[in-house]
Amino acid sequence: MSEPIDKVSDSEEQKKKKKRIQRSFPASTFDDATIIANAIQEFASGQKIRRITLFDHLGKSPESGASRQMIVNSSKYGLTLGGQQAEYLELTPDGRVFTDPETPHKEKISMQFKLAIYDIEPFKKIYEQFKGNKLPTKSVIGDFLKDEGYHVEEISECINIFLINSKSIGLLKLVAGAERLLPIEHILEELPVVQSHTEAIRIIEDKQVHKETTGNEYFDRTCFYITPIGEEGSEFRLHSDLFLNHIVEPAVKEFGLEVIRADRIGDPGMITTHIIEHIVKSRLVVADLSFHNPNVFYELALRHACRKPTVQIIRKSDKIPFDLDHVRTIRIDTSSIYSLVPQLEIYRSEITEQVRKSLNDPESVDNPISAAFRNLKVTL
Repeated sequence: MSEPIDKVSDSEEQKKKKKRIQRSFPASTFDDATIIANAIQEFASGQKIRRITLFDHLGKSPESGASRQMIVNSSKYGLTLGGQQAEYLELTPDGRVFTDPETPHKEKISMQFKLAIYDIEPFKKIYEQFKGNKLPTKSVIGDFLKDEGYHVEEISECINIFLINSKSIGLLKLVAGAERLLPIEHILEELPVVQSHTEAIRIIEDKQVHKETTGNEYFDRTCFYITPIGEEGSEFRLHSDLFLNHIVEPAVKEFGLEVIRADRIGDPGMITTHIIEHIVKSRLVVADLSFHNPNVFYELALRHACRKPTVQIIRKSDKIPFDLDHVRTIRIDTSSIYSLVPQLEIYRSEITEQVRKSLNDPESVDNPISAAFRNLKVTL
């Protein structure tokens, strides 16, 4: 009687093992999977090539487990056609665009995003869920994938490969001291303009990614943070990062607003069209008057002229300029960590209440310009 039981147990164990290896994503990073595609471009000028010949060029055995896996991963990423036993391997149309040295850089990045993220179902879901926000912990991403129905056994590897692929594209970027998952259009906008658009660009546009960053809906959920930024590691940057991450963002969270700082939309220190658009159109502006930075006062004046909800904050050690001293400004004591940390919650609450008041009654917004010209109204 014991032998049939053992056979049943072995059979069940084999089924479990088989289930574990059925990934919903390629078993390698995108960069590793491009080895075969790049080799086809290099050794065969992008034309199909015998599998054995290709691996001979690569100095690898075509029948080894590692070589077989390379073929599978390249195929799953949509780079190549042809299986482990195929006589020939060749590039897909997307694979040709990505590997062609003549492809403009912007098109190549767009195609890489399509192949490495958007065409891989679990990667696409993670991207769509968390793009534009601070990168959450792996446990949070894991819980999201569990809710989406993915097996626990594959989630950790899935997240790791997604993060590596995203970093390779440039989607992961340290902004204001925190790593964020940037929307693909943000990356593309920073690249040189090209004359042609690939199918990947059209797919992204069909999903209205650009609309998310330029339409009224975007500005309705935006809090623009006017602040001195400075270079990485400077006192200005450290101050701005501290206020952004630990005071401003937590204070406006309950209003469903995303805090945007100028270095996410333009070059620090330059009043670009995009920055002015954010100053004028954003639902809320928080202006940090610390350090008496000229750009801050220039941008604040533009916002005042529009007579839109604005909250002012400043370091307690800085004097509020005469023209603004009658405007409610929240003073934050940064003289020492011992004075700052115990009052963080109080500062957040003060800002939250100022925001609530401003958003609930935008018409009551008062500032030096509106006081001088009661009937002044800016129409876009």
